[in-house]
Amino acid sequence: MRDFLSALALVFVIEGILPFLNPAGFRRTLTTAAGLDDSTLRRLGLVAMILGALMLYLVR
Repeated sequence: MRDFLSALALVFVIEGILPFLNPAGFRRTLTTAAGLDDSTLRRLGLVAMILGALMLYLVR
């Protein structure tokens, strides 16, 4: 459970970097993402999950 909470905390830190450093760019990115269709967002999500799982596999 401790590892899970540590990973979740790291996600929050990483997710907060862009809006902290460049709020206008973050807003543009969200606007662009809101205009994408569901299938494109699903594909991007799948790619992100696969890359994350691959990175975890390679690090351990």
